Amino acid sequence: MSKLTRCQNGHYYDSNNHSGCPYCGVQSLDIDIQKTMAKRSTPAARKQNAAPRPAEEGRTMGVFHKKMGIDPVVGWFVCIEGGDRGRDYRIVAEKNFVGRDPGMDICIEGDETISRENHTIVSYNPKDHRFRLYPGDGRGLVYVNDEELVMPMVLNPYDVIELGETKLLFVPFCGEAFTWKKEEKKE
Repeated sequence: MSKLTRCQNGHYYDSNNHSGCPYCGVQSLDIDIQKTMAKRSTPAARKQNAAPRPAEEGRTMGVFHKKMGIDPVVGWFVCIEGGDRGRDYRIVAEKNFVGRDPGMDICIEGDETISRENHTIVSYNPKDHRFRLYPGDGRGLVYVNDEELVMPMVLNPYDVIELGETKLLFVPFCGEAFTWKKEEKKE
């Protein structure tokens, strides 16, 4: 038989089935439960006389940048369809990471269907004078001339790369006919 009990908030419940008011929630458990606490770690003590490092120190730089003092342009992507239609994006030697984030080497801000980081990667190899496109680790797919990019492939002049709702035309500058020489920078 039911034993109706009234809680302090005026709710009625069967005390044979419930240890407390099911409407108010269980207020007093007899079980010893402790709250989960975040473990706080204290950073290692910093040497008092150690100077802070400049932001650029320790940053990996490309071979051309090290030798010439700049990252010279080796090609371009030109947006031919999408929110940034008409805009060009510089490609420099070695790897260029493509995404929406301003920290990407090639930032395509006008298309929210492009992954924030590493939607794709384009590289120029100064030794074999070839451009390659790699699938990134973003969620979206990449297409080259309407074919899905599933593994790295060599880019040819005027290939069309599709990321999200954006289409980019590939225009090489360096190749067999011209390439930057790795000359020492002049001070």
